[in-house]
Amino acid sequence: MHDAVWMNANLATMVGGYGVIEDAALAVTGGRISWVGARNEWRHSARAEHDARGAWILPGFVDCHTHLVHAGNRAHEFELRLKGATYEEIAKAGGGIVSTVQATRAASEDELVVSAQKRLRQWRVEGTAVVEVKSGYGLDRDTELRMLRAARRLTGVKVQTTFLGAHAVPAEFKGRADAYIDFVCDEVLPAAVAEKLVDAVDVFCERIAFTRAQTTRVFDAAKRLGLPVKLHADQLSDLGGAGLAAKYHALSADHLEHTSESGVEAMARAGTTAVLLPGAFYFLHETKLPPISALRRHGVPIALATDNNPGSSPLCSPLLAMNMACTLFRLTPEEALAGFTINGARALGIHATYGTLELGKAADFVLWDIESPGELAYAMGANPCLEVISRG
Repeated sequence: MHDAVWMNANLATMVGGYGVIEDAALAVTGGRISWVGARNEWRHSARAEHDARGAWILPGFVDCHTHLVHAGNRAHEFELRLKGATYEEIAKAGGGIVSTVQATRAASEDELVVSAQKRLRQWRVEGTAVVEVKSGYGLDRDTELRMLRAARRLTGVKVQTTFLGAHAVPAEFKGRADAYIDFVCDEVLPAAVAEKLVDAVDVFCERIAFTRAQTTRVFDAAKRLGLPVKLHADQLSDLGGAGLAAKYHALSADHLEHTSESGVEAMARAGTTAVLLPGAFYFLHETKLPPISALRRHGVPIALATDNNPGSSPLCSPLLAMNMACTLFRLTPEEALAGFTINGARALGIHATYGTLELGKAADFVLWDIESPGELAYAMGANPCLEVISRG
């Protein structure tokens, strides 16, 4: 006896592409998918039976790269960029990440929860099951821990937390980046781990942030603590970030606009997922495309994410992110959907539980009022979500 079954549905299981099963049934038991297949093969019973009325059912989305917890916004920097200032120029002038740090340090944990929970509503109504949330706007021990605690308190979706203490050099360590990395590795990260606040560790490896050598030190610290790593890699220049991520068998390397063919090859060998962030590409007026052809050629899984953050991607919509990926990066709708389902789950190391409609996986799925799965990446600003099911 199953707990519940949804009949008269079309399924995009996201197994081997769309994985379409028309006129299907999907059953759940104990918060897990317990049966999936064609309706005419259903020979079981369930305590509750639901008529999907021909809706399409897809796995809940997985947004594998966000900076959702922060205080304030940077709308004035948006104006500066429109007047000609570059992201790097604003950062060097004391704006950028550092300005958000000031606002976030001044916010209480409750205030951070309230503001992030308000933003998170958009993900929920667009059928999101999992959201990754990074720290990195504290850059001191107390605020980094406060951000991670706030992330753990968010409700409505499963939250994966990523420690990004090496996001920028704070003002009190100006000119002493190596000393700050010591502080991150020796004090802040161990404290976060002691409170069980960290699922993965990330670094911003870039000429305006941290070097390969400094990134390596953080990754080594993560390895000692038994944590997987991710990397903001090759966004503004090719520092070999993708190759470095691959060396540490990182879950993902993110951005990748300037990644070389050799970096892509290294990712393929290591099983590292590529996370593309069309929101930042669009918002910063970038022109250097990620190496899409090379990623396809070498079989690197391509995930997508909103990269929601106050400075370079104030994007709150997975659906719009998929459309952007198709129009800006020329991904197919199928690739875009995979990017927010199975490959998004791969980028977080949770693909055994999320990302597809398969037996034993979490019963987090969404009913959509569409005629085909590709429509989800097509209509700009539309949200055809009918119902979000969490744990059955």
